[in-house]
Amino acid sequence: MMRSTQTVHSFLLVFFGMLLSGLIYLGYTSTWERYGEQRKCLKTEGYVGVTDLITSVVSEKQRTSLDCANKQQKDLNLQLPQGVFYEQPSVVRPEGIVTLTPWLAPIVWEGTFDPKLIDPIYKQQNITIATTVFALGKYTQFLRNFLETAEQHYFVGFRVLYYVFTDKPEEVPLVTLGAEHYLTVFKIPSLNRWQDITLGRMGKLEMLIEKRLANEADYVFSLDVDTKFRGHWGAESLGRLVGVIHPGYYKTPRDKFPYERRAKSQAYIPSAEGDYYYGGAVIGGLVKDVYLLAKTCREQLEVDAAKSIEAVWQEESHLNKYFLYNKPTKLLSPEYLWQDFNSRTKDVKIIRFSQVVKNYAAVRTNR
Repeated sequence: MMRSTQTVHSFLLVFFGMLLSGLIYLGYTSTWERYGEQRKCLKTEGYVGVTDLITSVVSEKQRTSLDCANKQQKDLNLQLPQGVFYEQPSVVRPEGIVTLTPWLAPIVWEGTFDPKLIDPIYKQQNITIATTVFALGKYTQFLRNFLETAEQHYFVGFRVLYYVFTDKPEEVPLVTLGAEHYLTVFKIPSLNRWQDITLGRMGKLEMLIEKRLANEADYVFSLDVDTKFRGHWGAESLGRLVGVIHPGYYKTPRDKFPYERRAKSQAYIPSAEGDYYYGGAVIGGLVKDVYLLAKTCREQLEVDAAKSIEAVWQEESHLNKYFLYNKPTKLLSPEYLWQDFNSRTKDVKIIRFSQVVKNYAAVRTNR
C-alpha cells in the first residue's frame, strides 16, 4: 500500500510538473510572439502616403507598415486629451533653468549631460542620423556655411546622411565630408513665395521617409538652412520625438505666443492652452515618430489650403499644434536654436546652433 501511494504521488508530481512546464512554455511563446510583433513595428520597411493609397492597390506589407506606425502612435506617444487645462510650464525660474517638463521629458541644457560619456554609448549602437535641409532660390547661399559648420560640430563620428532639397543643384557647394558622412541632392521645383517653401516641407519629409529613410536611418532631423553650428551637437539631442524651444519666446506667457488663433484653422490653439513655443527650424526624432508628425501636419495643411486658410506661421503653427497634443519626449533648450541678432542671455551658457543675420527682403523672393 505504501509503495502504491508513493507511485500515485510520483505520478501526480510528474503530471503537475508537465502541466506547469506547458503553461510556462505557452506564456513564454505568447510573450515572444508579442515581442516579435513589436519588433516588426519598430523595423517597418516602408510607409505608404495618402497619394499611394488613393492611386494604387496597397500591398499587405505596406498595410502592415501603416498599421504598425498607427499602433506605435496609439501605444507610445504621450498624447494629451483635449480639454485638459493646467498651468503653463516654465523654462527658467528665479533659481535657474528648468531641466524637466511636467510630463517628465528632459530639457537639454549645457551642464545636463557629458558628451564624453553619452556619445560613445550611442556610437557603439551603429545608428544612422538622416538630416534634411531645404535650400530654394537665394537660400542656396547659406548651404556652405551650414554644411561646413555641421562637419565641425554635428554628430561628429556618427553616420550622417544629408539630404538637400533644392531647385538649383548646380549651386550646392562641394564640401569635404567626414568619415561616414554622405550628401544626397534632390531637385525640386522653384517657388516664388517663401511661405510656399515652408508649407511644402512636411509633405516632402513624409515622402522621403516613405521612400528611403524607413530603411536607411534610425533618426531624422529636419533643419533650416539659414543657420550655422557653433558648438557640440551630438547624442544628447536624440529622442523619440524632439522639439526645440524658440529663443524668442522662452520667457513669454502662453497667451502671448504667436500660435494660430483663428478657430477655422487646423493649427488653432486657444489662448489658455500651450506649453512652450517650438521653433520650426529644428524637428527630430526616431524616423517613425517624425513620419507621424510630418504626415499629420501635411494633412492639416491640406485641410486649411482647401479652405483657403494659411496659418500665421505656416508649418511652424501646425508643428506647435501637434506638439501640444503629442508631447515631445525630449526638448532642446534655446542653445540649439539661437538668433544671431540677439545677445546671449544669462540662461544660455553656450550657443550650439543659430539662425544667421540676413536681409529677409532680399532672400525671401526668387523674383
